[in-house]
Amino acid sequence: MTQKPTLRSAQQGRTLAVVGDVYRFLATGEETHQQYSQFEATVPPGGGPPPHTHSREVEGFYILEGEITFTIGDSKFVATAGMFANMPVGVAHAFKNESDRPAKMLVTVAPAGLEKMFFEFGVPLAEGAVTAPPPTIEEIQKLLQIAPNYGIEIQLPPG
Repeated sequence: MTQKPTLRSAQQGRTLAVVGDVYRFLATGEETHQQYSQFEATVPPGGGPPPHTHSREVEGFYILEGEITFTIGDSKFVATAGMFANMPVGVAHAFKNESDRPAKMLVTVAPAGLEKMFFEFGVPLAEGAVTAPPPTIEEIQKLLQIAPNYGIEIQLPPG
């Protein structure tokens, strides 16, 4: 079976609020023979997930605008526009926008499949949206409940 090419404009793509961030999906597993998925993430000041570990996929981040602070173990580094970070399977990591301006990055996950987790709990937004409503307790609880089904272990702070 031959896969059809995927072409999206700068505003197109399924767009979701994911715990306060905006994810615009550029390619899903259905479109890539499950090889990878790719999305643009707009991360507001203070945004980003807690430390977590992927048991199935590699995750790559290319910073398009602004800056993102990555935490890997006890180490932190600030990535700015044009920088790339790769997180292998099994490496605990987190990212956060510690600046006062939104950041934008391209995220590639291989193999595909993790996008289904976002589709399951994310809040649909209009195509082209660049801001998300604050996350609700229900959204966070649903993520914590379903993440293990996708091989994701989320490390919450004690307390």
